[in-house]
This record gives sequence, C-alpha cells and structure tokens, in this order.
Amino acid sequence: MSVLSIPAVWMRGGTSKGLFFRAQDLPAEPAQRNAILLRALGSPDPYGKQIDGLGGATSSTSKAVIVGPSERSDADVDYGFAHVSIDSPVIDVSRNCGNLTAAVGPFAIATGLVEAVEGMTEVRIWQANIGKRILARVPVRDGMPVEEGDLQVDGIPWPGAAIELSFLDPGGSAEAPLLPTGRRRDRLDVPGVGKLDVSLVNAGNPTVFVRASDLGLSGREQPAEIDADADGLARFERIRAQAAVAMGLGDAPEVVSRERPATPKLAFVAPAADDRASSGVPIRSQDMDLLARILSMGRLHHAFPGTGAVALAVAAAMPGTLVNEMTPWAGQGGERRTRICHPSGLLEVGAEVTSDGNGWRAHQVIMRRTARRLMVGQVLVPMRGLDRQLDG
Repeated sequence: MSVLSIPAVWMRGGTSKGLFFRAQDLPAEPAQRNAILLRALGSPDPYGKQIDGLGGATSSTSKAVIVGPSERSDADVDYGFAHVSIDSPVIDVSRNCGNLTAAVGPFAIATGLVEAVEGMTEVRIWQANIGKRILARVPVRDGMPVEEGDLQVDGIPWPGAAIELSFLDPGGSAEAPLLPTGRRRDRLDVPGVGKLDVSLVNAGNPTVFVRASDLGLSGREQPAEIDADADGLARFERIRAQAAVAMGLGDAPEVVSRERPATPKLAFVAPAADDRASSGVPIRSQDMDLLARILSMGRLHHAFPGTGAVALAVAAAMPGTLVNEMTPWAGQGGERRTRICHPSGLLEVGAEVTSDGNGWRAHQVIMRRTARRLMVGQVLVPMRGLDRQLDG
C-alpha cells in the first residue's frame, strides 16, 4: 500500500497537543488538506480511540496546526488551526487554540520560518481562523527555542520555559463583535432546559458563560463526573447551540450541533471556594478569584483552553457580566488579572477592557504558557481512500 510521507512535528503547547505542519508541505485545497489531517490523526473512528492515527482521542489531543510565512507587514507567520472530530469526518476551523498558540512561535523558530534572536525572539503571529494578531515572546539559546525552565503550568506534570502570549485586540471577529447581542447579559429560552441567564462574549473564541448554580452544579466538578452524565451533556449542548444562534453563529441549533462542534464554548462559573485539583492537590479559595469549568467538543476540558481563558478574563474585567459578578471586584472592571480555578489547578490571565460610552473594547489579554517538541519526523498517511480527493 502506498503512503504519503509528510514532514511534521508533534508538539505540546500549554495543556494541548497537536500535529504541526509547514504550509508548504500540505495541499492548499481545503478538501484535500482536510482529508490528510483526518487520516493522519485517525478520524473518523467509530470506536472513539483514533487507534490508527496520532490523535489522542480527546478534544485536547485531536488537533492540527499549519504555519507558513505571512504576507502581512505586521506578522511574521500565518497560523491556521484545525480541530479534528474524533468519531466523525468533521474539521472545525471556526476557532483558535490558545494553548497550541504557545507552540507556534517555537515551531516557527525551529523550522526556520522566523530568524532566531538570541535571548528572546518575538514572533508576530497572524491567527488566520479568527483574523487576530498575537505576539509570542520565546526564549532562545544557541539559535533554538528554550524548552526547559521553571514555569509550572497546572495540568502539565513538568515545568518548562515561560512563553508570554499577548492576544492583541482579541474582542470580536468577522463573525461577531465582542458582545454579539450588544448586551453583557442575556436571557435564553432553551428548549428542554428553560430560561437561563447567560453572558455571550466573543474574545479569543466565542464563549457562553452560565452560572454553575443555575445548572445545579457547584463549579468544582471534575471531567469524569460531568462526562459520565449523558443527559447532562445533552443539556449542555442544547444551551450551547441555542446560544450560538443568539450570537449569530448559526441558523438553527441543530445546524450548530452538526457542523460547528468546537465553538462557541460553554463555561459555567461560581464564586471562589476551596477545591481539589485532579492531581489531588488542595486549592484554597484565597488563591483564586473564581471557579470555572468549560466544555470542549462535547466533553469537560481537563484544564482550561487558552482562548476560553481569554474570553473569561475579558468577561471578568467587564462589569455587568455573569463572570464579573463572581469575582471579588464585582461591579468594577478595567485592567484585571484573574486567577481561574479549573479541574487541574490554577491559571492566571490578565485583561485590559475599557468602555468609551459607545461600547466595550478588549485591548489585550496576556498569559504565560510552556511548549515543547515531542517528536520530529514524517507522518505516514495511507493513500487508500485519499487518491481520488488528492487527484481531484
């Protein structure tokens, strides 16, 4: 059987893993490229294991990134993200992955797409999915990204070198403004659920925020608890899909569920309270600003996605949102650093948000993550079933 042999790097960025490609090594035609990405990661797999591909059978590990030189004067590289469904032949490109964004700069430097500057290299990234600029400050030694360091990110067992990410003007996109409905709080009437208060925020990625208490939850739930409740997951999806329509991201809830599984995200939040991380480590209420959990591709995220953290930090700095009301500075906003307690521990994210009387603007969001290369080589993709798409 003939196979395609394609240069690729398997990388961890933050609490996600993905298969990284240079743009020149994949077909430019979307259908051809998607066929390769699906097969490389092992999707669709009706058994839900991605056993015949590199995907890890979770929303955090079934991802691909494509990076190439940018023609923009304000960017060094263009970065495209693909979230690959595990059990269906669907690739969602409606969003960015904030965690894997941390690996884009190191990948660009290591593959020669960006010239290394000894000490610290600033990589200007154009995030093509959502049309936003991101600055990554990557430590460099002897012309290569530094991977070992002292920054411990909860959800990752080993520390690494700190990469600072600045998400510039992250509010809004071509699809929807920062506040898609123009309001900081809405009331949805969700079939099978009832009326529910929500805050709909489009920053980093579109995200739906709900009070944990309104769902009968504490905000301290772990993935195993949520994912084992099929009825609860179905309820979350009804809320997410209805909110997507309200945000202008889909014509009907059933269309959203079928064609747009990755965004918007659905998060539930609660005031700070003593918690325990999935590792068993206790977390004190005084060390956090609020509790938060978020769903990704129909399952509870094991930590907190980077772009979800961008949206949460912006909402936390905006008086009048459900997120802001959970924080110690409820009713105030501006420039805030929010300490998020998630299933794996804590994450601190800074956001600067202002209102000029005509609306709200998120100026930037800053967070620190780690990244490293896990494997460098060739991904082997069987040609069977691909040949007609690649020829066409």
